[in-house]
Amino acid sequence: MKARVTANAAYAVADIDKRLYGSFLEHLGRAVYTGIYEPGHPQADAEGMRKDVIELVRALDTPICRYPGGNFVSAYNWEDGIGPKENRPRRLDLAWRTTEPNLVGIHEFADWAEKAGTEMMLAVNLGSCGLDEARAFVEYVNHPGGSYWSDLRAKNGRTQPWNCRLWCLGNEMDGPWQVGHKSASEYGHLANETAKALRGLDPTVELVVCGSSHSNMPTYPQWEATVLEATYEQVDYISLHMYFENYEKNTAEYLALPAKLDRYIGTVAGIIDYVKAKTRSKRDVKISFDEWNVWYHQRKLDAERMRAWDWPEAPRLLEDIYNFEDVLQVGCIINTFIRRSDIVRIACIAQLVNVIAPIMTDPGGGAWRQTIYWPFMLASKHGRGTALQLAVEVPTYDAAAADKVPWLDIAGVHDSNVGTLTFFAINRHGSETIEADVALERFAAKSIEHTIIRHDDLEANNTKDAPDNVSPVKGNGAALSSKGMTLNLPPHSYSMVRVIL
Repeated sequence: MKARVTANAAYAVADIDKRLYGSFLEHLGRAVYTGIYEPGHPQADAEGMRKDVIELVRALDTPICRYPGGNFVSAYNWEDGIGPKENRPRRLDLAWRTTEPNLVGIHEFADWAEKAGTEMMLAVNLGSCGLDEARAFVEYVNHPGGSYWSDLRAKNGRTQPWNCRLWCLGNEMDGPWQVGHKSASEYGHLANETAKALRGLDPTVELVVCGSSHSNMPTYPQWEATVLEATYEQVDYISLHMYFENYEKNTAEYLALPAKLDRYIGTVAGIIDYVKAKTRSKRDVKISFDEWNVWYHQRKLDAERMRAWDWPEAPRLLEDIYNFEDVLQVGCIINTFIRRSDIVRIACIAQLVNVIAPIMTDPGGGAWRQTIYWPFMLASKHGRGTALQLAVEVPTYDAAAADKVPWLDIAGVHDSNVGTLTFFAINRHGSETIEADVALERFAAKSIEHTIIRHDDLEANNTKDAPDNVSPVKGNGAALSSKGMTLNLPPHSYSMVRVIL
């Protein structure tokens, strides 16, 4: 299969916000307990945080981590997680039908985030709580001192404020499953009033208002229009969420789903423009795609298990075991974000450890990288700079998600600071190699590097006993040419090609 790609230095989409490669940790299953926190573990530090997990997170170079939820936050009292641990209450979590011991709260998470080399993206509870609790939380975290909540923070061991910049105004408030679910007009009013209060307390914060939980919601896209009309002058981002499934075991249909993601982003971008015009605003609101991942391997089974159990503490829940096919999907998803980086400024893979996550742990044992760790890490490390508007000519196929889905999914990023041009390329085809001629216009290439992830078995995964079964290796499918470069992309493969300028 032949393809032609043109990359021109003058045709840029946007400078990529590094927070496009964000992450997410929720008090859900083993994400926190025996995930990042396990006192008594051989790798635990003095605060009980697993150093092996911290090392794997640092290697991802994920700039932000959203916390503490997720569905969990909509019935969470943040005050339960401060003060002496022996005095903290045990609570029943309605979102996941589990018991929360509150051994990890804002102090512990903030300390972990610093060790892991990431910044906090915090969420306030606008489900069971409201404006006043949100205001108190921001004051506790960000105010220097001399007030009730900031002085209480100092009393609890942290004199200096954390100065968290990014705050989510609740989570998935369009969802009937959410504790404190609201209509768009109810939520829009509450979010606007909360945003005004938080800005009065700290004008430097960036605020994320809830958009649709997914594009199949019956209230989508009217939800976005109603909420943005109520909040446009007070918020900086609207959140979107999407998970990807392959219950039918149809790889071509599965890998076409990012076309639906692209359409979702484009629709909400249009609504943002509409509301901006309607409100006569000069402000720009962007998208925070702060939950995304593959999620289907354990989903139906876990839904049944949750209904049957009796409030366990940190059970195994949503622990999808990812395969090589999911590497291709995650690569396509991230490429979509790169190509839409003018409007998608923040994105968070959901989640980070154990729960639909790139990192897995054994209680008392080791930690290892799932298959999807690798495309996320490669993009996070090498997808910084300016996203390019590529011209791509390649055969296509029709799928349920969209017609004319290109067999080659490719994104390009120019990093002028480092002097590199990086391409992330996925061959969606299961039997044909793609031979691509890539024209490099206004770029002077010196050398080229090819990294590839490929496996003959789409179901291949990584385990604690075979942690590198699916992992990147040096490829030989890229070469410089008189006009740019040539790529030889095997069937069902993920490639990263770096051109040194």
